[in-house]
Amino acid sequence: MTSIFNKTYGRTLDELVETAAGEDQTLQVWTFDDRASRVAAEKKLAQSGVNARIRSAYKPLLHYFLEEVDLSDVIEIAVSYPVHERAPKNRFILETYPLAALAGDIRISLAARSDDDFHYGVTLTLADGSTASHSVFAPNRVHVDFVGETIVSPTGWVIIGAGPGERLETDYERLFAETVSAIQSHDWGTVEPYFEELNIRATLPSTDEPLAHGDEVLSLREALHEDFYFSLLEVFQQKSGRPIGDRGLRPGQIVPEIVQGEATAVAVSVRPLSSEIADGPVVALDTMAKPPFFAQVVTELDAIGGQPFEAASRSGRPVLGRYVKGNDAPVIISGGQHANENTGIVGAMRAAKVLARRQNAHFTVCPMENPDGYALHQRLRADNPRHMHHAARYTAMGDDLEYRTLENTGGVLHEKAIRIEAQRLTDAQLHVNLHGYPSHEWTRPLSGYVPRNFAMWTLPKGFFLVMRYHAGWEARAERMLDHVTAHLGKISGLLAYNDAQIALYEVHAGETGFRIINGFPCLCSVDDRHTTPLTLVTEYPDETIYGDDFIAGHTAQMETVLSAYEAMQEISAIG
Repeated sequence: MTSIFNKTYGRTLDELVETAAGEDQTLQVWTFDDRASRVAAEKKLAQSGVNARIRSAYKPLLHYFLEEVDLSDVIEIAVSYPVHERAPKNRFILETYPLAALAGDIRISLAARSDDDFHYGVTLTLADGSTASHSVFAPNRVHVDFVGETIVSPTGWVIIGAGPGERLETDYERLFAETVSAIQSHDWGTVEPYFEELNIRATLPSTDEPLAHGDEVLSLREALHEDFYFSLLEVFQQKSGRPIGDRGLRPGQIVPEIVQGEATAVAVSVRPLSSEIADGPVVALDTMAKPPFFAQVVTELDAIGGQPFEAASRSGRPVLGRYVKGNDAPVIISGGQHANENTGIVGAMRAAKVLARRQNAHFTVCPMENPDGYALHQRLRADNPRHMHHAARYTAMGDDLEYRTLENTGGVLHEKAIRIEAQRLTDAQLHVNLHGYPSHEWTRPLSGYVPRNFAMWTLPKGFFLVMRYHAGWEARAERMLDHVTAHLGKISGLLAYNDAQIALYEVHAGETGFRIINGFPCLCSVDDRHTTPLTLVTEYPDETIYGDDFIAGHTAQMETVLSAYEAMQEISAIG
């Protein structure tokens, strides 16, 4: 193990208490801290004669309603928000999420202003007809990030007495900025991958705060994980000469481990790549309430039968597949390309078990295409089971396996070889590729708030389908979508689930941009980079869900596969 950077930071709240103690003053502060810590600091300051109000710099309007507004007599909320030229137009309305859900039956309207002043205007209408107007400050700074982009990010702020106040660089911000800077300035050489595992272990004295809606939670630790991971991908994309967002980059495995601790501290090191496989009990697949252990994947594939085939990951973990040969039109089934999206792994195995009992069934199944990422996901979930953990999204090479080619890997395909073999075995015209996405809000608060290149995934918006097809296959793609969505509409509660998430998405983000087919959102486009002329990608909001929600997710994934398989038989017969 090689150490790159280590530092412990004085906590901003402690520094405020020490420097302001004994002064007769009024203090307003915005920091990146949980509510309990901020309230405790206020009480300490009050004991010293300081009248302090310490607010959250993260999602300030939402915290305003959670901490300062009594909604018991409110019948209407009107919010105006700024639009800044250096930020996405919906940036500040996104930060209010999920206010509309938390408001319940209270009427709510959110409207953009023409100015870029960093505040929200709030008008509350009470049951007696009276109104009250408030201005809610949203401290931000315009700055140049690590890859040279000018962005607008939330920041700490302090106001002593009256006046506009000034930026307060918090411990949260310093830890992030100095850590990324240290990694960026390190000599990584010129050959990808640059390392096996780049580990960023940080402790924060912040507790997650669940919200009274779905899987939503206010988590500064999760937000820091996301900001570290994607910022470092961008740093290495720039170092490699690739465009920002290039998924073929192979830096190695980037692992932010952000855990709760007493101090604000970070330790960055380069470590050997893990090859361990965590195993546990085999449970009933149909009612599986959380992601399976690897041993169950082996067991279920054995039960499916057929011809085994496999590839190997960078670490040497096996990528396992099965080929069931019959006279039907063949279909390729896969899951776990992005290993923190787990309902597809279970859905693929459930569907394959059903199809294996069908006379003349013809398919391949690889339920866990990215075992290195999956092993990392299991490891990270041990500390934070309800965090998204996008560090587990890509392979141990650091790339998205779908974008891996012989040309950009020097002839070594690793995990991608499983797809090449599936195509060779079947000559299939349809690949059903099961995916998921965050079931709660995804943010990068220190890098512009909205995840760059992933803006459409910021908020959950139900279960939807993406159909990619070769030129000349549009009519067959449309028949496939019509068949599958009609089938999914028969699943109890699924359409209502979609409608509720989409309605909330449209309040806080705007139009989805989807086509609606039989009540289901769909994206459909020509894409000739896939080997199969039809590729059906599922997107279920599954990251961090468990229990009945997880079961509903992998049931929807299974039903999609079964319906798409039937549709492929009809399409093949028609020609």
